[in-house]
Amino acid sequence: MKRLPLLLTVLCALSVLPAAAQTPHRHDHSFSGAEHWAKIFDDPQRDAWQKPHEVIQALKLKPDAVVADIGAGTGYFAVRFAHMVPQGRVFAVDAEPDMVKYLAERAKRSGLGNLSAVQAQPGDPKLPGKVDLAILVDVYHHIDNREQYFRKLKDALKSGGRLAIIDFKLDSPVGPPRAARIAAEQVKVELKRAGYILSEEYGFLPNQYFLMFQPAQP
Repeated sequence: MKRLPLLLTVLCALSVLPAAAQTPHRHDHSFSGAEHWAKIFDDPQRDAWQKPHEVIQALKLKPDAVVADIGAGTGYFAVRFAHMVPQGRVFAVDAEPDMVKYLAERAKRSGLGNLSAVQAQPGDPKLPGKVDLAILVDVYHHIDNREQYFRKLKDALKSGGRLAIIDFKLDSPVGPPRAARIAAEQVKVELKRAGYILSEEYGFLPNQYFLMFQPAQP
């Protein structure tokens, strides 16, 4: 898997700032300087189309759920999850050390003892324990060797665990270049090959598809 900070930072920056939607992907860009990127990721204007409250409500998380936010960036969703699972735990996963440092500091600053920053490695989120939900927001289409990656991720899901994929639609007016996007139908095909079944599909996000999967029974 390519470096998650690149995945999340490019996509969030493009989607929050529509004028930047023509900017080509830069796979050699440094995404250190989390304080700078936090101004983009956590811009309140993002809420209008990302609809974080509606997303979290649709996930139906129990108060003691364990959640892995893979490609968490500066914690846009991770912090919200931590508030929603007061008896649970949130692993905010990123491969950029500066992002991980920022996440840890943000958790401490916000008094969120149930939010842990996790340093990922390419191809491995390095989750410290099994989770009820793994979620990837605007990250899926940058993962290399996706079938292998998601087969491995199944081992990190608890019994009854779920996988959520949110990513940009092909016709979204914001986001990465169209050629870099992956259609929802392709995600379904790839994850079926990786051993998952589609359990839910939500259509309330204007720019993104929102798919829920569970591991297929042997």
